[in-house]
Amino acid sequence: MSQVTIGENEGIESGLRRFKRQVSKAGIFAELKRLRHHETPVEKYKRKLQQRLRQRRK
Repeated sequence: MSQVTIGENEGIESGLRRFKRQVSKAGIFAELKRLRHHETPVEKYKRKLQQRLRQRRK
């Protein structure tokens, strides 16, 4: 769960921008999209391949 604390002199827009960036990095939208739609075997293979490549880089 992502959470952003907005400072006293900080605008709502910048806080919203930080929240969106944090959610994007956490992969929440990708997970939602994956759970909502049917995944073909080819898409599943490509997704797992991308995960392995990401893990190898770390």
